[in-house]
Amino acid sequence: MTQEYYNQGLFKAKQKDYAGAIADFTQELQSNPYFAEVYLQRGLAYYDSGQILHAVADYTEALKLDSQFIQAYYSRALARMVLKNIPGALDDVEKAIYLNHTYAAAHQLRGTLLRKSGDIHNAIASFKKAAELYLQQKDAESCRLCMEKITQLQPKAEPVAISKSTSPPLEIISEGDYFKQLIEKAENGDIREALESLSWAMQVDSQDGKAYCCRGVIRCKQGQFTEAISDFNQALRYKFHDAIVYRNRGKARLQMGDNQGAIADFNLALELEPENAMIYVARGNAHRSTGNYTQAIQDYTKALEFNPHDAPAYYHRGLANTHIEEMQKAIADYQKAASIFCEQEDWENYQKVLDSLKKITVPSGDLQKPKSTFLRQKLLRLVGGYWEIAERLLEEVKYSYPGMSEDWYMEKVINDIERDRNN
Repeated sequence: MTQEYYNQGLFKAKQKDYAGAIADFTQELQSNPYFAEVYLQRGLAYYDSGQILHAVADYTEALKLDSQFIQAYYSRALARMVLKNIPGALDDVEKAIYLNHTYAAAHQLRGTLLRKSGDIHNAIASFKKAAELYLQQKDAESCRLCMEKITQLQPKAEPVAISKSTSPPLEIISEGDYFKQLIEKAENGDIREALESLSWAMQVDSQDGKAYCCRGVIRCKQGQFTEAISDFNQALRYKFHDAIVYRNRGKARLQMGDNQGAIADFNLALELEPENAMIYVARGNAHRSTGNYTQAIQDYTKALEFNPHDAPAYYHRGLANTHIEEMQKAIADYQKAASIFCEQEDWENYQKVLDSLKKITVPSGDLQKPKSTFLRQKLLRLVGGYWEIAERLLEEVKYSYPGMSEDWYMEKVINDIERDRNN
């Protein structure tokens, strides 16, 4: 079967010769009456020529032949909307979305129909879904049109309501939200893909707080902390008040040496997510940086209440316990962290914990030497728990005084440190 008339009809339709196209499609149907696509194309030609009722009839015939014909449902929904049959149009577009939930144009049409029926809240949700799908498909223009519709439909905030904590419908973030997923990709280190998607997001809406937050996370990963803080500030300026903004801005400020600013941000993040173990660990790190080891330990312990398998919480609590000379507690924390990292096959962090553990434990050969044990622990306290400092000092005295015992070297370093501190 050559489908000669069908192909001629398609060509004429492209040339906007709708009457000629309709004639060819009709001729094709005489020899092939079960060709659903021909009914669809003739319906489109009728629609473009302004014969809407004829278009609806053809779309209906196409659906009789193929009940899964998505394009026919969508096209009939458009035609019914022109005829002001909003319930019928909504029914058709819902069927199209049911058959293909990633059909961006159908979600956009659904938004238009809901707007016409007065359901503004769900209309915004439909336009937002369409915008997300267009964004994923890199159709920036269609995405921008949907965003404009959202802006038009959003209720304008009254000046007196600015200080209220409530947000307009668009600002409600769900776990499946496209931008939330983009931020999570960036936090998990998938920088290249996040950057590529982000460039489209920024083109679509240069005032989207979520996009600024995402770029801030990426810049943190790249070590650009000043630029990251600027992006997080912009995210807040554009009304994206989410714990993820404060948490990441706190991390950036901590890297910049602004410990108190970091703590303030972590406090704000915990107001929004009071059971987030990750934030407690981050705030604990900030307290540890200020020398407030007791408060740091409290935060790490709180994190472990919410997540008993949080290896970083055990590791950082071990560091804090080392600073306050709670060596047995530090050893227990390091061992627990090492066990979890081992189960997770996180070998880099596993080795880091073992290295920290080695610095505060007595070598097996010295276990039967009480004096060696005492000297080692005293030296470790004097250097603030950093055994690498002790090792460097020991190497210096060994170079200057070769051939002495290990205990002699430790006593020498201890005496030198105590003498220097007393002077």
